[in-house]
Amino acid sequence: MDMSNDPGRPSPELKANILSEALPYIKRFHGKTIVIKYGGNAMIDTALQAAFAHDVVMLKLIGMNPVVVHGGGPQIDDALRKLGKKGEFIQGMRVTDEETMEVVEWVLGGEVQQDIVGAINAAGGQAVGLTGRDGGLIRARKLRMKDIKNPDIIYDVGRVGEIESINPAVVKALQDDAFIPVISPIGFGTDNESYNINADLVAGKLAEILKAEKLILLTNTPGVLDKSGKLLTGLSAKTIDELFADGTISGGMLPKISSALDAARSGVNAVHIIDGRVAHCLLLEILTSQGVGTMIRSH
Repeated sequence: MDMSNDPGRPSPELKANILSEALPYIKRFHGKTIVIKYGGNAMIDTALQAAFAHDVVMLKLIGMNPVVVHGGGPQIDDALRKLGKKGEFIQGMRVTDEETMEVVEWVLGGEVQQDIVGAINAAGGQAVGLTGRDGGLIRARKLRMKDIKNPDIIYDVGRVGEIESINPAVVKALQDDAFIPVISPIGFGTDNESYNINADLVAGKLAEILKAEKLILLTNTPGVLDKSGKLLTGLSAKTIDELFADGTISGGMLPKISSALDAARSGVNAVHIIDGRVAHCLLLEILTSQGVGTMIRSH
């Protein structure tokens, strides 16, 4: 069947133009590391899952080094509900008691990670799943979380960790051997105890340590919105401080923006918070001038 006259399909000339427009971006980012935090709706919608896996494989095949750090909040909440537990959050961080930590480990390090690895492999890539224990990747300690408005108030959020150090050797070895690392944000402590770490923070710190060209955080909104719901396409450190102070940035966006800003200040060239509900958002963000979210810069 001849599809060339189908009005819904791009013409061969348009396809050629699109490919040629991507060339400067492919040249600029060839050999560069792109750290991608994958979470939200993009993880639970099957069409978006397939588009994400396709994008990651394509980035690898054209010479970039994608590293995926994944969340799994909705899946953890579902598993907790089946046990009769309800997720509790303080300042965007999940309160993690012993039982919740067990759920986090088997949901993130098992079910969710293997789904992502399987999707990337089905799309033609070679993905390898890691947790913070593999290769001593993420060493952590218990988080002492200060109240955002009153630092004298300390919250005990249980088995939630902050990153003590990252040893990127295993990630680099995989990248150099044509594999795509898929990392669950679980760290380990001095007594081999497990810690639940916010995936945005892991992605941000990993981007710093790997000297990534880009850190891309997928979210369930068009990006960072102001109080009237308008997309803020570019943010500086000064603007972010103002948005924290007036409450525009709150809840789950707090760790996301904080890790993005830290990465930008630590040498990651570009940090993007993009809409994971848009199919092929990664290719749009990296290979076109179209941009689908908020870019954060250090100054």
